[in-house]
Amino acid sequence: MSAIVASLAAGIVFGIALAAPPGPMNAIIAEESVLRGWTAGFKAGVGAMLADVLFFLLAAAGAVAVVVRYPTVQSGLYVAGGTLMVYFAIGAWQGAREAASFTSDLETDATGFQKAFALSITNPYQIGFWLTVGVGLIREGTLDVFAHVPAAGNALAGTLIVETGSPALLLGFFGGIAVWIVAYPAVLARVGQRVDRFAPIIALLSGVVLAGFGALFLALGITGLR
Repeated sequence: MSAIVASLAAGIVFGIALAAPPGPMNAIIAEESVLRGWTAGFKAGVGAMLADVLFFLLAAAGAVAVVVRYPTVQSGLYVAGGTLMVYFAIGAWQGAREAASFTSDLETDATGFQKAFALSITNPYQIGFWLTVGVGLIREGTLDVFAHVPAAGNALAGTLIVETGSPALLLGFFGGIAVWIVAYPAVLARVGQRVDRFAPIIALLSGVVLAGFGALFLALGITGLR
């Protein structure tokens, strides 16, 4: 497998793996998808992805590293992010009560894009990713994937070389995120259309996830400010 193809494939897999785990961003995407349809869920995903693009540009320019130098700034981000998550959790619970079904008459001016972007841009974990793993993606070099797998030994060393910092890896990475924000809302919207009661349940669970992360972020931020 050529290094370009390997880098592109590795980027796609990594992008999907990063976007897929349950968390506040996917909670908002889920809420928007089942209450307002695929378009709203996709827009929320784009909001989260746009923040990653911004962090990528800042990391490439070295600007994000400034955050780690000032603990108060980091703690402030935790507090800001936690407050937003709790606020959006309350909104999700209100939406769960108001939605009798997927096709309920809800307001069309959904703000999933703004909510996801606001949470992402103040998410210390996301900033931390770009200060650590993200830097490794940007720096030019090569990575022999199987050489770091003990079970493979020396037999597969050199068979899968990924070029870090290459356009192929970065294109694949953001492509993987794009695949997730297209497919995830589509699945949820389809389920919501088939089972109307699923919509308020998802909104309720989304609120629980958001409130949990919000409480965690607030606790970390307040502790850091002391």
